[in-house]
Amino acid sequence: MDVKVKICGITNVEDAVAAVEAGADLLGFMLAEQSPRQVTIETAREIARQLPPATFRVGVFVNPKVEQVMFSLRICDFGAVQFHGEETPQFCQQFGVTTIKAFRLRDQESLAPMAAYETDFFLFDSYVAGQPGGTGETFNWQLAIAAKRFHKPFFLAGGLTPQNVTEAVREVEPYGVDVSTGVESAPGKKDHQKMRDFIAAVRAA
Repeated sequence: MDVKVKICGITNVEDAVAAVEAGADLLGFMLAEQSPRQVTIETAREIARQLPPATFRVGVFVNPKVEQVMFSLRICDFGAVQFHGEETPQFCQQFGVTTIKAFRLRDQESLAPMAAYETDFFLFDSYVAGQPGGTGETFNWQLAIAAKRFHKPFFLAGGLTPQNVTEAVREVEPYGVDVSTGVESAPGKKDHQKMRDFIAAVRAA
């Protein structure tokens, strides 16, 4: 099975279209105020209107209120929601769509909370103090491999680039990979050639 590619931090139509044309399987829209790639729900909706109907879009949140998530689902029709904060297992399970729970991995103890979550997917990112994600830093991939004991399909994130993603896919064998910083020319602005190179590197693995 092909490894899925999620391009996260989409902020404009041009980058979204380029990502889809490059072969991205999922697009992530940051709806968290903490992110330099934040877009409004209205902007995410406008971008979605100019994409092929089958484009799979993910709303990404950090410690949101229930009402914010429900409103975004109603307005944007996301195929999935991703939670990147300290959301509880109960919180994640109430929205009736595919759910992704992100964990920032620092050591073996970082794996323990996963046992309580029944989300559809996990996402493993780097731990950087005070930053929920999008840091461009890698982490010890052996931690992701160790997390396979939870038998949950997962996306590998954290510092992936066109240069290292082939190695990452071969070593970790994730369900999918997630990239933001590694295919940007500036925060929130994607480099279209880097996106093509990244996806080509994933397919080559």
